Amino acid sequence: MRIGLLAPPWIPVPPPAYGGIERVVALQAAGLAAAGHDVTLVAAPGSAIPGVRVVSPLDALPAQIGMATDEWRHVLGGLDALADVDTVIDHSGPLGALLSAQGPVPALHVVHGSLEGELLGIYHGLVARALQLRLVAISHSQRRAAPHLPFAGVCYNAVDVEKAPFRASSEGYLAFLGRMAPEKGAAEAIALAREAGLPLMIAAKCREPAEQAYFQREVAPHLGPEVVFLGELGREATYDFLSRAAAMLFPISRREPFSTVLVEAMACGTPVLATDRGAVSEIVLDGVTGFVRNTTAELATVIGRIGEIDRAACRSHVADRFSSAALVRSYVGLLVPTELRVPAPAAPMVFSAPTPSIRPLLARQHLPRVPAAFTARRAAG
Repeated sequence: MRIGLLAPPWIPVPPPAYGGIERVVALQAAGLAAAGHDVTLVAAPGSAIPGVRVVSPLDALPAQIGMATDEWRHVLGGLDALADVDTVIDHSGPLGALLSAQGPVPALHVVHGSLEGELLGIYHGLVARALQLRLVAISHSQRRAAPHLPFAGVCYNAVDVEKAPFRASSEGYLAFLGRMAPEKGAAEAIALAREAGLPLMIAAKCREPAEQAYFQREVAPHLGPEVVFLGELGREATYDFLSRAAAMLFPISRREPFSTVLVEAMACGTPVLATDRGAVSEIVLDGVTGFVRNTTAELATVIGRIGEIDRAACRSHVADRFSSAALVRSYVGLLVPTELRVPAPAAPMVFSAPTPSIRPLLARQHLPRVPAAFTARRAAG
């Protein structure tokens, strides 16, 4: 089958550091190609996957994440490049969902965000305007949050288990991995580690002004020999950091549709102690691969039981349910065969194009190209 993948335009695939969606897309692209499919990936400049054809509509990485002009050029150019595939799997966001659902090629749109508030309202609007829209949830929790949306199925995110180093024993510290944001719980992790009398190592993305402000307010005052901030780590360093930990703390306060860091930790054999929000209880098996509790206070009562968890069982759980092979199987089962392709409407609902092809849409967009100088400015920043 000729399969097109549409990734967001902001970060290369695979990502050099932070980039959860891009890492999943990289695994999916490589896995589908290994399974014998002809894969074309539309992704940010700098993307490369062995055995996969890569198209980058933009000449350079956007100077800033979220620029509408860059997103439109990327999605329109990407769908133009994928006009001849049998099916499209779209990870790019609501804009990609809207446009791909109105084209002639069957498409699956993967919802990576939490379906609440503004994002839920956007998808309500998409359903009203794109009748062919088929969504994929990344957890049952996410799907239950919006049962009225047209979900074709649930496909969990995955990790490359073979690249995760397994350790049968730890070096005795607790780990925190994530973004520097209140809902991620770095401050709560510090409190849990102190109450348990165990050292805490923190690896976290801290680039945005809000993240830096949270760090200075809630984390920096506690740093010392027992609370160490490592910054943002690369992939190999992240796995090494997780594999040496006695457990990873995940005291989140907000519902998340899927948390890849939980899978990464367990792939290394590291148990997880997490608050029960969103998809956590679908990912972590309470009492088998870690402990799931309703509050951080309840988590504090089970830190002393970390030794009860079999680290080998953690890795086996990931290999069974969250491997790249499992990811590919789950998506292939939802793809629409070529012979069931549904013709697009003669007049798309958003653009009055003369044909259902995306090509006329792209031809009419006279959008500025990203100046090369932006690349240098981004690198210098």
